[in-house]
Amino acid sequence: MVRNGLLLLLLTFVFSFSARAQQTDSLQRATDSLKRSADNLRRVTDSLRVADSIRRANIKIDTNLLNRYRVEPRRNALPQRLRPFQIVPEHIPVTMMDYKVSYWRKSVIFGLNFSQSAFSDNWAGGGVNSFSLNSNIDYKLEYNRQPWSYTTELILLYGRSKNREQLSRKTNDRIFWDNKAASQLSKSWFFFGSLSFESQFDLGYAYDASNTKPPQVISRFMAPGYVTESVGFEYKPNNIFDLRLGTGTARQTLVLDTSVFNGQQSAYGVGRGHTFRNELAFQVVALFDKEIMQNLRLTSRYALFIPYARGLENIDHRLDLTIAAKVNRLISVTITGVALYDKEATDKIYENSSGLKRKGIAIQSNENLAIGILYRFP
Repeated sequence: MVRNGLLLLLLTFVFSFSARAQQTDSLQRATDSLKRSADNLRRVTDSLRVADSIRRANIKIDTNLLNRYRVEPRRNALPQRLRPFQIVPEHIPVTMMDYKVSYWRKSVIFGLNFSQSAFSDNWAGGGVNSFSLNSNIDYKLEYNRQPWSYTTELILLYGRSKNREQLSRKTNDRIFWDNKAASQLSKSWFFFGSLSFESQFDLGYAYDASNTKPPQVISRFMAPGYVTESVGFEYKPNNIFDLRLGTGTARQTLVLDTSVFNGQQSAYGVGRGHTFRNELAFQVVALFDKEIMQNLRLTSRYALFIPYARGLENIDHRLDLTIAAKVNRLISVTITGVALYDKEATDKIYENSSGLKRKGIAIQSNENLAIGILYRFP
C-alpha cells in the first residue's frame, strides 16, 4: 500500500507540473502578443507625432493674441468664496431728489477788432495815419423740449474808422433780431413761425468823390427798417444745417425819416409821403454752422425773398459769411463778408461832381479782415 501511495503521489506531481508548463506557455504567448501590439501602437504614435510636427510647422500661431487671454494668478492669492448677490429695487421718494432739468441753452459771443497805422511827417513813401475799431455781439437763446422748440438770436455790429484830416466814417452797422418757434412733425421736419427785425444804429452817408459837396444822409435808424413774419416748414437733419421754407411770408419796410429821400420819389421801395410798405412773398433761409477744422469755424446765412406781386428781377438775395480762426482763448482772426442784391435799395440816383446822373450797382458787397479779441460764453 505504501508503494501504491508513492505511485499516486508521483502521478499527481507529474500532472500538476504538466499543467503548470501549459499555463506558462499560454502566458508566454499572450505576452508576446501584447509586445507585438505595443510595437504596432508605438509605430502608429510615432507616425502621428511626425505628421503633427509637420502640420504645426506650417501653422503660424500668434502668441501675442494668446497672451491677451492668459489669466495670471495673483501672487499669494488666497482662495475666495464667491457668494451669489441679488439686486433689490429701492424706492426713493421724489422729494429727496434735488435735480433740475433745464431745457434752455444760451451762448454769447463778443468780439472787438481794431487796426492802427502811423507815419512820420517825413515818410518818403507817403501814408495817412488811421485808426479803426469794429465790435460785434452775438447772443443766442434756445429752448428745446420735444416736440416744441424756440430760438432767439440777436446780432449787433458796429465799426468806425478815422483817417487823418478826415471825419470818422462808419465801416459796419447792423441790428438783426430773429425769433423762431417750431413744432416737430417727424425726425427732421418741423412746422415753424418766425419774426425778425433788421435796421441800423447810426447815420449812413454817401460821399462825393471830389469832396466838393457835403455828404448826403441816405440811411439811419428805422430808415430803412424791416420787419418780417414767416410761417412754413423747416428741415433740420442735424445741428449743423437748417433750412426754412416760408410759404407764407410778409415783410414790412419802414422809412420813418423823410430826409433819406433826397428829392427822389421813393426810397427803399417806399414812396414819398409814405413811411410803410407791406409785401407778401415766399422766403427761403438756409443756415450753416460748423467747425470745419480745428479752431476754424464757418458760419453762413443765406436769405431769399421772392415777392408775389413783383417780377423776378425784384427777388432779394443776402448772403452773410463768417470765418473765425481761433489763435488762443481770446485772440482770433475773423473774416466777414456780405453779398446783397436788393434792386430797390441800390436803384438810388445820385448826382456826381460833373452833374451827371448814375445808378447804384445792383450787387452790394463788403468784406472785413480783422485780428482782435473774440470771447465765447460758455
